[in-house]
Amino acid sequence: MKRNKNLKTLIYHGSIWVLGLLMIYPILWTIASSLKPENEIFRNAASLIPSEIRWDNYLQGWEGFGNLSFATFFINSTFVTTMVVIGTLFSSTLVAFGFARVNFRFRMPLFVCMIITLMLPQQVTLIPQYILFHKLGWVNTYLPLIVPAFIGGIPFFIFLMIQFIRGIPRELDEAAYMDGCSMFGIFWRVVLPLTTPALATVAIFSFYWTWDDFMTPLVYLNDTKLYTVALGLQMFSDPASVSAWGPMFAMSVASIIPQLLVFLFFQKYLVEGITAGGVKG
Repeated sequence: MKRNKNLKTLIYHGSIWVLGLLMIYPILWTIASSLKPENEIFRNAASLIPSEIRWDNYLQGWEGFGNLSFATFFINSTFVTTMVVIGTLFSSTLVAFGFARVNFRFRMPLFVCMIITLMLPQQVTLIPQYILFHKLGWVNTYLPLIVPAFIGGIPFFIFLMIQFIRGIPRELDEAAYMDGCSMFGIFWRVVLPLTTPALATVAIFSFYWTWDDFMTPLVYLNDTKLYTVALGLQMFSDPASVSAWGPMFAMSVASIIPQLLVFLFFQKYLVEGITAGGVKG
């Protein structure tokens, strides 16, 4: 029995290692390609060891295009992502508190409509949203990227917050109400401090999705000076002539660093928020 248990343990850990390597291989390949000479990237694609380390790929990539360095795209992405995260936290918590704690007319029909929007792909609403923002004169600005986060939020995050708030005992609301708290006071002083794990989860996922977003900036931004990191990476690829693969992979590695740092520093809150929301829901 002990021998069979050791064999099962060996098979289990071996499978985990194999799957882990398969998942991390694309990232390792990107890092290796960012250090390879241009003519070696696809000629010897399977190898992760460059024949010659070319740090100048990072220098060329950071120089950017014309008078725009890649730092401009990083600054743009940082601004847009920060504003979207703030707006998502603001709107998601307020809307979720309303659905979870406030009784108002058409509460259930509105909740059902919100759940239905979870099943709508982005492409379905893309054209109506573009027409609306075009009539408002917001095209080629950051407003179409930022404003929706403040006025509506993302249904997935709202649903996550609703499930978490429902797990908070209502007796706390009643005690605060007896002490003279208004409805907003209950939200601000009682509910909001208890939703820290869920807020951290919403902030991290919102950061990831916004930083990686390619479609929305592609549709609304025309000026190169406003481009985000995702659009900046796309500029290295030119199907009509020659693509700068080395600098593109180098800047791809650089664009991963903020996401990696966020995960390393906040993974505890991410796991805590997901598990707590799942258990309390």
